[in-house]
Amino acid sequence: MRHGSAFVRNDAKVFRFCTSKMKRNPRKVRWTKAFRKAAGKEMTIDSTIEFEKRRNVPVRYDRDLIQTTIKAMKRVGEIKSRRERAFFKNRMAVSREKQRAHRKKSLDAAKASAKLHEPMAVESPISSKVQEKIRVPAKSRSALIQGEGRSMGMDID
Repeated sequence: MRHGSAFVRNDAKVFRFCTSKMKRNPRKVRWTKAFRKAAGKEMTIDSTIEFEKRRNVPVRYDRDLIQTTIKAMKRVGEIKSRRERAFFKNRMAVSREKQRAHRKKSLDAAKASAKLHEPMAVESPISSKVQEKIRVPAKSRSALIQGEGRSMGMDID
């Protein structure tokens, strides 16, 4: 089964046209499995990957064999997920160190370029000697809010 489209002329001549995805190199296209493996973003050398390969050899049905195979598949899946987590953690640790170094470098550059000046305090002889109290008027009571000021409702005995 081929990708793309085929055009068949009246004289049975077949023309095959490629799609744009077919023309790209899969190791350069970031969303492909080939790119991720080539760039070191996924595990490439691991014994658990060997278990996922297809085996086109017919095997006579055996119930015990199927049960042990299913158990083995679950176990291999657990081991693979654990190894992938460790691989990812190790890969991110290297990235984290690079990021820390970059942050430290940019912080040092920012400190060197920006010089802080302290404002000079100007003392006035009047403000230090005389301290006046400022009177703030009390909050006026609102007649609209119940309980403040006059009561708007009628008092019932």
